[in-house]
Amino acid sequence: MKLLIVDCCIRGEASRTKRLLDRFLETLEPLPPEVERTYLNLMEMDLQYLSGDFFQQRQTLLEAGNRSHPRFDLAHAFAQADRIVIAAPFWDLSVPALLKVYIENISVDGITFFCDEAGMHGKCQAQRLLFLTTRGDRFGSGPMEQGSRYLEALCRMFGIRGYQCIYAEGLDAAPAGAEAAMAQALAEAEDAARAFLH
Repeated sequence: MKLLIVDCCIRGEASRTKRLLDRFLETLEPLPPEVERTYLNLMEMDLQYLSGDFFQQRQTLLEAGNRSHPRFDLAHAFAQADRIVIAAPFWDLSVPALLKVYIENISVDGITFFCDEAGMHGKCQAQRLLFLTTRGDRFGSGPMEQGSRYLEALCRMFGIRGYQCIYAEGLDAAPAGAEAAMAQALAEAEDAARAFLH
């Protein structure tokens, strides 16, 4: 089993979202020997958004059917993962631009999805994707919450059927209740970890 962890906790150890991720990973330990873990710290990676020559190289490779080029390694790793965890804060009604750049790089026709006359179909083998996030205000699942909605839609695009979002919110709008909100989300992260690999 391949476990892919995508860390986009921009503030590092000061990040409240990182607290959720760390608690989830601590609860997973020890990993069974058959689990292969890959941890991507997006803040330490030289990710490029699609523009100019970088975009044109991608188009040239795809037109030539060359999907084994190293620039598609991230897409292959995502497509081949059995379980995926993404951790990122709620920023500007969605997720950080850095995570969107990562998603641009893994959204590759013929690797994570494909299109035909019947429409778009997912090619990813993951059965579950868990999104961990924190929000300063209260949004719930209302129309202004576009972070979890975005990732859930991507799961449908990629063919990943099991999607779950664990969040703590109102952390800045209602600071008196912030620790209680975090405690609840941390407990949910522990529960999710216990069942995640099964």
